[in-house]
Amino acid sequence: MSRIGKKAVAVPSGVTVTISGQTIEVKGPKGQLSWTLPEEIVVKHEGAELNLTKSVENTRAQAMWGLSRTLVSNMVVGVTTGFEKTLELVGVGYRAAMKGDALSMQLGFSHDVDVPAPSGITFAVPKQTEIKISGIDKQVVGEIASQIRRLRPPEPYKGKGVRYAGEVVRRKEGKKK
Repeated sequence: MSRIGKKAVAVPSGVTVTISGQTIEVKGPKGQLSWTLPEEIVVKHEGAELNLTKSVENTRAQAMWGLSRTLVSNMVVGVTTGFEKTLELVGVGYRAAMKGDALSMQLGFSHDVDVPAPSGITFAVPKQTEIKISGIDKQVVGEIASQIRRLRPPEPYKGKGVRYAGEVVRRKEGKKK
């Protein structure tokens, strides 16, 4: 039995939830998000919380129950506070800067790497070696952070590359004579 699916999703004041059929739409101070629930899941808006239940008992419904609850909860958190990922650039000459809305990075290539900001995502560069990615959709924020990290993943010998803040890179020993 899903322990996550049983929990109710708290809806804070200032957030409007609209349920039409299987589509749930959440509006808040930062924006609006919508998602279509699987047909096995039923959502009920009771007071200041949302309760998700299964309409049938099978393995797919069991799997979708916890997933749906987490996605709805992420939508509520996204429109109220938003999500943020921080990346660090480690290496000599590795730095980032803003070019309008786009992110421009020097990652040891012969050219600068420019990453345009998709809709709903904002980049910030507080330091030359730090990038902050923020938005209301947790999945999109994580995907953009992953794409930027993939440009130059941290290598195990010197630890150079783009890494998540707080990520520990296992170092290997170099060649010995």
